[in-house]
Amino acid sequence: MAVEVVMPKLGMSMKEGIVSAWNKKAGEFVEKGESIASINSEKIEMDIESPAKGTVLEIKVPEGEGVPPGTVICCIGDESEKAPKEKQPKPAGERLKISPAARKIAEGANVDIHSIQGTGPGGRITKADVLKALPEEPKTQPAENDQQFVSTMRKTIAARMTESLQNSAQLTITMKADVTKLTVLQHQLNETAKTKYDTKLTMTDFAARAATLSLLEHPEMNSSYQDERLSVYEHVHLGIAAALDGGLAVPVIRHAERLPLIELAKKIKWYAEKAREGRLLHDEIEGSTFTITNLGAYGVEHFTPILNPPEAGILGIGRMYETPVYKEGELCKSDILPLSLTFDHRALDGAPAAAFLSTVKTYLENPASILL
Repeated sequence: MAVEVVMPKLGMSMKEGIVSAWNKKAGEFVEKGESIASINSEKIEMDIESPAKGTVLEIKVPEGEGVPPGTVICCIGDESEKAPKEKQPKPAGERLKISPAARKIAEGANVDIHSIQGTGPGGRITKADVLKALPEEPKTQPAENDQQFVSTMRKTIAARMTESLQNSAQLTITMKADVTKLTVLQHQLNETAKTKYDTKLTMTDFAARAATLSLLEHPEMNSSYQDERLSVYEHVHLGIAAALDGGLAVPVIRHAERLPLIELAKKIKWYAEKAREGRLLHDEIEGSTFTITNLGAYGVEHFTPILNPPEAGILGIGRMYETPVYKEGELCKSDILPLSLTFDHRALDGAPAAAFLSTVKTYLENPASILL
C-alpha cells in the first residue's frame, strides 16, 4: 500500500512549509531513511527522509510551493501501485483553497483566482497554477551576474533586518576587555571539561555567561520595546547567532540564568550543531530576550550588530588579539577581547547601556566571578 509523506509541523506556530528542493523524481527508487526533499519554514531548513522503501509514485507539491503542515507532498510505494487519489475540489460557494504565495502573485497581476483550476492537494491553487495563468511577457536575458533565485531563509533574514533598522533607534557602543586571566583559566579548565564533560569552553561560552549575569544586574537591557510599551523580563532567554551556509540562525537557550558555565557551554554547542544540520524546531528560534553574536573567527574586531527584534540589546564579540600594556608600571603582554553592544535607544539610554557593558567587561576580566 502506498505511503503518504506529509509536510511536518516544525513548531507550534508554523502555518506553512515550503518544499525548497526535491532530491528524488517521480518514478525513482528510494531507500527507507533516504533524503527525498528539503523543506523550510522561516529560518528553519531540514531534509525529509523517506518513511518507507519503494518508488516515488507521485510528487504532489512542486519546488517553491508552500503548504500547511499535514499536507501530503508525495507518495511512495511499489512501482506497480498508483498514488492515492486526492479528493475533488469542494463545490462552488465554499472557501477557495489557494496558497499565500499564489494569492499574492494573483493580486499583484490582477488575475481572477476563481478562473484558475488548482492542481495542488485537494484542488488547492498553487503558485505554479497562477504563473501559468499569467499573460506571457517578452523574455529577457538576465545579466551574467544576476542571481535569479533567493532562498526563503535569505528573504526572511532580509525582511527581519530591514524591519529591525526601520522600527528601532539603534546605537552601538564598544569596549575592550583584558581577558589575560580568562585565557589562562580557560586552558586550565578545558582539560577537565574535555575529560569529564566531553566538551571545551570557548570565549563565546564565557561571554554568554558574563552577559547572562550582567543582564540580571541590569534588567533594563533584558527588555523589548513594542507598541509603545516597554517589557522587562525576569528570565534570560539567550539567543546565540549561528552562521549557516547561505544564512543565519539564532537558537535560543531558555532560562540561561539557571545554567552553570559548563551546562551553558554544552547547550550552545548542541544548538549550534542542530542549526548546522537543519534540525532546529521553530520553537527553538523564538522568544529570545537578548542575543550574542561572535565574528572573531572571521578576523573582525569591533563591528555593529543589528538588533534581533524585538530585543533591546545584542552583544558582538570580536577577534581576541595580543597587545603590550602597562600594568603597575611594567610593560607586559595582554589578551584583549573587543566588545560591541548595540541597544535600542527607545528602551534605555546610553548611560545604563554603558553600565551593562562595563559589567560584562568586569566579569570577563575577573573570571573567577563567572564560575561562582
